[in-house]
Amino acid sequence: MTDFSEIQLLILDVDGVLTDGGIIIHSDGTESKRFSVLDGHRIKLWQRSGGLTAIISGRETAATTIRAEQLGITHIMQGCLEKLPAFEQLLDKVGLTPEQTAYVGDDLMDIPLVRRVGFGAAVANAVDEFKKHADFITQHAGGDGAVAEVIEHLLKKKMKWEELMERYQV
Repeated sequence: MTDFSEIQLLILDVDGVLTDGGIIIHSDGTESKRFSVLDGHRIKLWQRSGGLTAIISGRETAATTIRAEQLGITHIMQGCLEKLPAFEQLLDKVGLTPEQTAYVGDDLMDIPLVRRVGFGAAVANAVDEFKKHADFITQHAGGDGAVAEVIEHLLKKKMKWEELMERYQV
């Protein structure tokens, strides 16, 4: 059973989670990705509530770096085909335990990591093998508000959602 009050760090995959998994390759070889503004806003709410954010991605792209910087995500680990070593390094850096972390993923390479964290979430369009290990499966697909859905779930479980909504007079 997850102790949501302990979750302090939200770790995100990129391709298929923060994006729809599609990659646009331009004729000059550069890549483009589409990110959800809704996800971005909820990431900022998570940070405003005191939560830390990180990215551990199998691919390395400038678009990911730029988007992470825009969102104030300071822990960016790209090109991690095996994510557990990056996860261990990140935990050492921030001084947390696996139980204090949440992870959102979608694919086979994410399974070892989701099995280690305190709370694991799968986006709606994740592969079935990954979903089997998730504590929560979103209704939204990756790149289409799935991260926002996970963050709202976490903030509500941590009893911080209502306080954050006061800012918007909800």
